[in-house]
Amino acid sequence: MKHLNEFADRRKAAAEAKQLLLKKFEKAPKPTDPEMLAKRAEREAIAAARAARQAERERIKQEERDRKLAEAAVAAEAAAAAANAMQAESSNRIARVLADEAERKAERDRRYAARKARQR
Repeated sequence: MKHLNEFADRRKAAAEAKQLLLKKFEKAPKPTDPEMLAKRAEREAIAAARAARQAERERIKQEERDRKLAEAAVAAEAAAAAANAMQAESSNRIARVLADEAERKAERDRRYAARKARQR
C-alpha cells in the first residue's frame, strides 16, 4: 500500500506542476498586448538602424575600394608613361649612336678619298 501512496503523490505533484505551468502560460503577455507590440516595434527599429549602419559601412568600403582602384590605375598609367619615356630615350640614344657612327665613317671615307686623290 505504501507503494501506491507514493505513486499517487507523484501523480498529484505532476498534475499540480502542470497546472502551475498552465497558469504561468496564461499570465504571460499575449502577442497583441500593447507592451508586446511596443517591444516588437522597438526591436524592429533597432534592426532597421542596424541595417542602415551596415549599408553605410558597405557604401564606405565600396568607395574605398573604388578610390584604391582609381589610384592603382593612375599609378599604372604613370608607370606606363615612364616606361614609354625610357623606351623613347633608349631609342633616341641608339639613333644618335648610329648617326655618329655613320658620320665618323663618312669622315673617314672622305679623308681616305682625299689621301688617294693626293697620291695620284
